[in-house]
Amino acid sequence: MPELPEVEALREFLDEHLVGKEIARVLPVAISVLKTYDPPLSDLDGSEVVAVARHGKFLDIEAAGRTGELLHLLVHLARAGWLQWKDPLPSEPPRPGKGPLALRTALTTGDGFDLTEAGTTKRLAVHLVRDPLDVPGVARLGPDPLAADFDLAAFTALLAGERRQIKGALRDQSLIAGIGNAYSDEILHAARMSPFKPTQNLDEADTAALYEAMRTTLREAVERSHGIAAGKLKAEKKSGLRVHGRTGEPCPVCGDTIREVSFSDSSLQYCPTCQTGGKPLADRRMSKLLK
Repeated sequence: MPELPEVEALREFLDEHLVGKEIARVLPVAISVLKTYDPPLSDLDGSEVVAVARHGKFLDIEAAGRTGELLHLLVHLARAGWLQWKDPLPSEPPRPGKGPLALRTALTTGDGFDLTEAGTTKRLAVHLVRDPLDVPGVARLGPDPLAADFDLAAFTALLAGERRQIKGALRDQSLIAGIGNAYSDEILHAARMSPFKPTQNLDEADTAALYEAMRTTLREAVERSHGIAAGKLKAEKKSGLRVHGRTGEPCPVCGDTIREVSFSDSSLQYCPTCQTGGKPLADRRMSKLLK
């Protein structure tokens, strides 16, 4: 799933390639992709892109309509969605079908982008609204972890009263916006902290270490992604991860074997030496399979 660093890199890419250009047409191809109907997508025809913003994992393409009304095309790529820039776009119109293409945005300059989604579970979402807060997923977002005003005091206050495992807290978009499964693993590894550690057990030093690991991990990932073409961002993300998705490989810090805990639809990775005092975490799903 694209997370804050990749979505921020896509925002920078689109800011460079879209702003100042005119939208010819936005064509939904998959029935499931469009989540709003007022205003209609046709209101974007002939509009000029004026900015590209990000809200957590949402991309926000701002366009001035023909009447001067500012519209927001918000995109959430979900788990298997992606954005593919095409220069030029195919001349033939897209056909609905079983392929990955979900939506096409064509510019009057002949270029544009496709939104695609792999697999059969379709969660990629596109909203056209007058205000980003009209999208429930945006309205419920917590603060951006890289915002200038999100300091240690703000982070500490955010965790006060939380009573759950820190892995789940980091992934909660209503608590902190933009962090998903991969970067929560990376942050906890950098902080040398168990993903199962309860938030209520964090002392002042733990909270400070977690805050620093979060900011550093995300900033470094954004810097690595800066200037990389949209089509190459997935490969860059994978190459930059130290523990997530690397079960069985040696930890780059201590050399211990990276282990995994599996869930029904996801998994987490961690280093026992760096994060859990050398003790493997219980993997209930794997234990059931071995019985």
